[in-house]
Amino acid sequence: MSDANAGQQQTPDFEQMTRDIADVPAVEVITTVAVHLMSAAAVNLGLAEEGPQHKDLDEARKLINALAGLVTASATEISSFHAAPLRDGLKSLQLAFREASVVPDEPGQGPGEKFTGPVFGR
Repeated sequence: MSDANAGQQQTPDFEQMTRDIADVPAVEVITTVAVHLMSAAAVNLGLAEEGPQHKDLDEARKLINALAGLVTASATEISSFHAAPLRDGLKSLQLAFREASVVPDEPGQGPGEKFTGPVFGR
């Protein structure tokens, strides 16, 4: 294999990638992004296997805010079937954030609560 061919194989085929993403239903893209945000937030809340070493509440707040905005904005577009589990996951993360905070936010001021309203109890 020549050096020229090696370079060509490493270059992403953006045309193919564009065609591939065009075939994915919007609901699948939205739920996939939401699951990634949930996973990243959980890690930053210290809920992963290695827990406290990855805990970063500032990062978790940003991720939960983004998740809340996405879930709230897309809920009517993706149907209750898809939105309900995302809302449940979001609420669990919001409550976990509240429990992990040394100085809890006032009701309605926690991450994502500007989109969801105050979050209480389990």
